Amino acid sequence: MAFALGVDTGGTYTDAVIIRDESEIIASAKSLTTRTDLAIGMGKAIQAVLQEAALRPDEISMASLSTTLATNALVEGQGGRVALIYVGFRESDLDKHGIREALKGDPALVLAGGHTHAGEEEAPLDRAALKTFLESHAGISGFAVAAQFATRNPAHELEVAQIIKETTGAPVTCSHQLSSKLNGPKRAVTAVLNARLIQMIDRLIGRAQDTLQDIGITAPMMVVRGDGALMSAEQARERPIETILSGPAASIVGARWLTNVEHALVSDIGGTTTDVAVIRDGKPMIDPAGALVGGFRTMVEAVAMRTHGLGGDSQVHPVTEGLQGGVVLGPRRVLPISLIAAEAPEVAHAALDEQLRSATPGEFDGRFARRVPGVPVDGIDARGEKLLERLGEAVMPLSKLLQTRLEGSALTRLVDRGILQISGVTPSDASHVLGRLDAWDVAAARKGLELFCRKRVGSGDRLAQTPEAMAQIIVDQLTEQTALTLLETAFAEEDSDFGVPAETLARHVLTQKGLKNHRGLMALDAALNVEVVGLGASAPSYYPAVGQRLHCQMRLPEHAGVANAVGAVVGRVTFRRSGTVTSPAEGKYRVHLENGPQDFPDSEQAMSALEQTLTQQVEGEAKAAGAEDIRSIVERDIRSARLEARDVFVEGIITVEASGRPRVALG
Repeated sequence: MAFALGVDTGGTYTDAVIIRDESEIIASAKSLTTRTDLAIGMGKAIQAVLQEAALRPDEISMASLSTTLATNALVEGQGGRVALIYVGFRESDLDKHGIREALKGDPALVLAGGHTHAGEEEAPLDRAALKTFLESHAGISGFAVAAQFATRNPAHELEVAQIIKETTGAPVTCSHQLSSKLNGPKRAVTAVLNARLIQMIDRLIGRAQDTLQDIGITAPMMVVRGDGALMSAEQARERPIETILSGPAASIVGARWLTNVEHALVSDIGGTTTDVAVIRDGKPMIDPAGALVGGFRTMVEAVAMRTHGLGGDSQVHPVTEGLQGGVVLGPRRVLPISLIAAEAPEVAHAALDEQLRSATPGEFDGRFARRVPGVPVDGIDARGEKLLERLGEAVMPLSKLLQTRLEGSALTRLVDRGILQISGVTPSDASHVLGRLDAWDVAAARKGLELFCRKRVGSGDRLAQTPEAMAQIIVDQLTEQTALTLLETAFAEEDSDFGVPAETLARHVLTQKGLKNHRGLMALDAALNVEVVGLGASAPSYYPAVGQRLHCQMRLPEHAGVANAVGAVVGRVTFRRSGTVTSPAEGKYRVHLENGPQDFPDSEQAMSALEQTLTQQVEGEAKAAGAEDIRSIVERDIRSARLEARDVFVEGIITVEASGRPRVALG
């Protein structure tokens, strides 16, 4: 028998499952994700699932990891300090495709150099300016390099990377290694995000491998990519950007395996995000434009998914304008008050009680901060250093941590870097108050919601009269925002051209009236015309109401709470690469390769050479990932133009896909 271990590290929980012979779940377990050291929660979940399955560690034949860490980091704006070397472009190009937003104030150097569309050198590389820049910018955790037409000739990207490595020793991401497509600014964004994630994902994978070894599991470890396929841990360390949407993609693969659905929306609610995707003809839809996460459109091939900052641990924001008021959830994740109180009960309850005794509600009531050990603090400003010194290793109420208004901005920067975590009211706390959850400190949740109730709306009344009423408002808002997310996905995937953005249609008064079965002079009915598979540990608490709201069948499969871990086990190793043949002159056919352009006198000869190179690359990557019984599929897209009664070759694009099951899973 073959026993495969799947592990998923989410924002709140780490899940583990063991599947026997790729056909039967024999054990599953959950443990709190320990942000301070992910290995602690991971180890607890693995030990628990081994105990439930009554297996020895050496009986595990494959281990596979999916994670929402990269997705959450981009949604929440976290990660290391990076620098972009932008070769052959203009300063104004930094404003395209969200490059400045992706940099988040980190440095960028626009450098002379780059190539033409045909792969010829456009201008010499300015090596002196690069070296001056590197000498004056310390504390960079990773560099991103994007050069003009690097996918047609990567020579300048490779040379810049070599100089950076020799000068700084820091990891370097070259844009042409992440995508073979044109569009330099978009490749630059992808490279920046990859560089920002390198240290974070490297720490996660390293700790995961250490944990497996300490437990006694010697099987090689795989990692789930954003398209649901598997790659080796070493490959994930080199290209962490490919793990964005890893956890959500694994959940889609898991949902299909658990339910065998052919057509459905899959909605996975975690602690930080809700991820919605479409299964059509039994397969998850792939986003042709590249993964969209945290507002950034990347060139990473991934499951077509809408990721929203909405989860069980979403920050609850009061809406005090108007006579009624209300709440809005997300997009930032915070630690639930019930959880921080379970971990630091004396500090949490003392602060909550003191705030409740005060006659005047405070701005920071029910909010706490704690430091995340092990996160680098290079480049933080003086105010940030003062906050960290004041906080130390303790849990502290924000009302005591922040002493001036200006320190609020410093706090935000520390949270963005992942150095600090904030605790506050969340839907998880509301569920504790309503009796739907009892995992953590229910009394602290009640106190937190009582403090939240005291905020005043436009009429002067309290936001709610009781913690229970406040909790119901929060849960109802989660239902509403989840329903809107599903509606947006459905409208976006419709074949019909409505001529209106999906977000507008989902919120349109006619849609909302139809969902309420309006009856007047007009009869309006609206419903989601496809079943929804609800996943996530909290799905049974929240999703039945969503199904009622949308008048659709809501399927909550057994093991829905560990679907990500299931998907991590049952996926395939798959690699794809594309390449281009151009014709810069009559009778000349140019293949654009990793080591530079190569010319051929015949188009078929050039296409065959490219196909052979790409096949060797993807089959080599699949073998390096541990795949066996590898099969390759080749697609050719030849573009020609009619000229003087004959077809003239313009461009040829070849895509090769190699796929197989992990060798160790075959038993």
